[in-house]
Amino acid sequence: MAGIIIVGVDGSETAMKAARTAAKLAASMGAELRVVTAHESDTTEVVEIGNDKWFIHESEKAEKVARDVATELGAEGLRTSFTAVLGKPQDALVAEAERVHARLIVVGNVGMQGLGRVLGSVASSVTHKAACDVYIAKTA
Repeated sequence: MAGIIIVGVDGSETAMKAARTAAKLAASMGAELRVVTAHESDTTEVVEIGNDKWFIHESEKAEKVARDVATELGAEGLRTSFTAVLGKPQDALVAEAERVHARLIVVGNVGMQGLGRVLGSVASSVTHKAACDVYIAKTA
């Protein structure tokens, strides 16, 4: 099963656990791992130090998170790519999976217990919306 496996990350350790699981699945299937970070706003922050001024976009921060994870997981030869997508995490993952015709989305199980199960979680939402298979990794 070649193709693309999508995993969402947000900089948390639980997301990294899901990403490691996704990397193992991608390696075993000969698939590319596409690391996705969602950002819900497209704001810009201005940072001034002395006479220097930098403009930091929310999308750049999100892309850096995805890039760092893709780089780490790709260090041992796994084919990886990364992107930042504007939107809620569950919508971003489903949209990116559709855009690249992914075969699988890997999400963590955080939020699937207790009150999160009633109110919804990224994993629950993705399983209901995705056109491809969804693998829920034990991360909690």
